[in-house]
Amino acid sequence: MFGRILVAIAASLAAAPLAAQQPPFETTTIADGVYQFRWQGHNAFFVVTDAGVVAIDPISLEAAATYAAEIKRVAPGKPLRAIVYSHHHADHASGAAVLRRAFGSNAPIIAHTNARARLLAQPDTALPPPDSTFADRLTLLDGTRPVELRFLGRTHSDNMIVAYLPRQKIVFAVDFVSNDRVGYRDLPDYFFPDHFDTLRRLQTLDYQRIVFGHGPPGDKAAVDRQIRYYDDLHTAVAAAIARGASEDEAARTVQLPQYQQWGSYAEWFPLNVRGVYRGLAPAKRAP
Repeated sequence: MFGRILVAIAASLAAAPLAAQQPPFETTTIADGVYQFRWQGHNAFFVVTDAGVVAIDPISLEAAATYAAEIKRVAPGKPLRAIVYSHHHADHASGAAVLRRAFGSNAPIIAHTNARARLLAQPDTALPPPDSTFADRLTLLDGTRPVELRFLGRTHSDNMIVAYLPRQKIVFAVDFVSNDRVGYRDLPDYFFPDHFDTLRRLQTLDYQRIVFGHGPPGDKAAVDRQIRYYDDLHTAVAAAIARGASEDEAARTVQLPQYQQWGSYAEWFPLNVRGVYRGLAPAKRAP
């Protein structure tokens, strides 16, 4: 009996999701001098050139310490030239001071103009406001691996930017797009219908590889699939609103079975419906 229990436990562990067996962090080479740093379920992105390192998204106080060590491991002796916030949310932008201390540097923190206003309005010692901001586009380390910071429009926040490496044809895009996964819960802090337009602007960039804020890297086709998902979701929710469905009814009845194999569909798809419903029909928001 006891032996059968041990066999069952071993079989269960063998069948556990790969994600549960991952080490807590990992640094992946995306291209020469271009890296993804994963801390648990969050990804950061850094670029190494002769002039130094641009680090995008410190993630958290704990993650930033390991992030700094990984940058030093793969780029020993390189100075930290800039820290970039993809957007103001604490789960991606916390920990800049830890990076600065690790490098003995006062590297500037760079973000979109709207991010500075958000962070000044709610001060947090773990998330210092940026020293430098921009509205539309900014180029860093203009050499062998220039990093273009682009604001493509409101999406998940009003200050989301992407990092674009035109020579390597690589993009880093956080939260508002992912690789065959539905959106996060009820799409908090999303702007509709702006989000749909921002996704299409992303596809005007000439890139081949994309690193996401969560999950594995992908390609331009992965973003095409995300656009189709949000188009189908938009159409289905708009139809529910047109027939007079409440938010609760829409969450129960709207289904997109063609995406049911995507990550988090079972848990988050009904919440995605609620998020789009609220964005398209705020006056009909459920109590």
